[in-house]
Amino acid sequence: MKLDDKIFFFLRHGETDWNTQGLTQGRTDIPLNANGRAQAEAAAQRVLHAGITRIVCSTLGRARATAHTVSLTLDLPVTEDPDLREAMFGDQEGKPMGHWYDQWVTNAYTPEGGETFTDLQTRIIPAINRAIAPPGCALVVGHGAMFRAIRAAMGLSPAVRTENGIPLRCIPGLPWELVPLP
Repeated sequence: MKLDDKIFFFLRHGETDWNTQGLTQGRTDIPLNANGRAQAEAAAQRVLHAGITRIVCSTLGRARATAHTVSLTLDLPVTEDPDLREAMFGDQEGKPMGHWYDQWVTNAYTPEGGETFTDLQTRIIPAINRAIAPPGCALVVGHGAMFRAIRAAMGLSPAVRTENGIPLRCIPGLPWELVPLP
């Protein structure tokens, strides 16, 4: 599955209490905590003059809240896409992150009731391509595991954790370049 060669921005939602506790969120809709709301506000300032023309986000509350905070600063509407939701981790949701996660990224393990990493890629890459297709520059607000699938499509290692609330400029190339905004 190929990612279209177009510059865009990615922002992982702000922090939640489950992030701080090291718990697997997946599709469980955990809200932003106070730090996560502050991260969303800081991210909005970081992208203020980045030339973003649209915001597209996951339908999960933590991504929606982050996107709407940014939208207020940029004065742009938010479009939600259910295909940008986080991976479904089945019976691992609410449990501590563990060694199983590295096996999941390599398709060696799928939690009971969960989604394979390959299935996540099959869902996410077309959603990203839809988000970045129109003219202008998109900000995609989503989740950590989904960005691992995007990293893999960019020719980068998926075994890297994306920080909460730090916007990344995604620049096409072989491999792609990811530039955090200061």
